[in-house]
Amino acid sequence: MIIIAIDFGTSKIGLAVGQKITKTINLIKPIIFHKNIINWMKIKKVIHEWKPTSIVIGLPLKMNGKKQKTTHKAENFSKKIYKKFNIKTYMHDERLTTFEAKLIIKKNKNFKKKIKYIDSISAALILKSWFLNT
Repeated sequence: MIIIAIDFGTSKIGLAVGQKITKTINLIKPIIFHKNIINWMKIKKVIHEWKPTSIVIGLPLKMNGKKQKTTHKAENFSKKIYKKFNIKTYMHDERLTTFEAKLIIKKNKNFKKKIKYIDSISAALILKSWFLNT
């Protein structure tokens, strides 16, 4: 089972792809919005290339677990993914994934080269957590 994870943001989408049986995860280049518009053609290309059975989308919550403005945007994005591509979507708590991704990048010797993948590293962390909880 191939699963794509998405870290949905307001200016770009971090992507990672994983295999549920082996629990291996690889980063995919993030998709950057153009003029705050989601590039659905690039998302379609990723879905066509990897042919996932489902997609896990990060659920941005406040530290106290309450919803915020971005939470609703991510939930709407999840619904659009399902409608456009007929692929099952799951929402998964993403609290502290960006913080953890920054720590991972700082420990990496190629810090400057990896910073553009911070959202995809967050997506990988979301998928890793989802694997542990399913």
